[in-house]
Amino acid sequence: MVTPTPAVEDYLKAIYRLQQDGSAATTNAIAERLGLRAASVTSMLQQLAEQGLVNYTPYRGVFLTETGTLAALRVIRRHRLIELYLHKHLGVPWERVHDEAERLEHVLSPYLEEKIAVKLGNPSFDPHGDPIPSSTGELPAQDLIPLYEAPLNVPATVRHIPDDNPEMLRYVASLGIIPGAVVNVTGREPFDGPAYLSIASSEGEPPTNHAVGAGIARTIYVTRSAI
Repeated sequence: MVTPTPAVEDYLKAIYRLQQDGSAATTNAIAERLGLRAASVTSMLQQLAEQGLVNYTPYRGVFLTETGTLAALRVIRRHRLIELYLHKHLGVPWERVHDEAERLEHVLSPYLEEKIAVKLGNPSFDPHGDPIPSSTGELPAQDLIPLYEAPLNVPATVRHIPDDNPEMLRYVASLGIIPGAVVNVTGREPFDGPAYLSIASSEGEPPTNHAVGAGIARTIYVTRSAI
């Protein structure tokens, strides 16, 4: 297969993420995600179909083929490895690594990709808790629920926080909500009111308590902690 261009990789990533979110990968949805005109997207989707990367039906949207899915996972792997390397070894704040990785993901060679992976210990997750595909396109298994839906007064471990809103990332980090943090949902107000959280602190420190809006709490994913 011919190495995809940066533009093709951006399209494949956008389609993959829409599919993962359970959204229809329509022309308009892809255009909105990429900040492009719908007419331009239609033209590119036709090219992707010709290359065997998507199945495209006009007015119904697209689905990645197996080849397209593997190509999307390759660029997602590079992106998330870069994020983790920048954060862990260069001290780049976690709210900034996404944008920096967007710039670097298309130019990283397979050689450097694997060097970075080995340096990081072949990690399974990036700084925001997104799974890092293996070199063969496999993803670690996860069983996640939105923080807002977690059972009351049952410890839960934060596993994933979306990386596309730097202000939100800074805000939740200031509360101690980062991947690996243990939280208890102690209450919820009705009608999409805030969730009340007890967030475990470092050893010897009491937990902190905060109210977090339903909109944010629904985008953060957790697993039940082993206690």
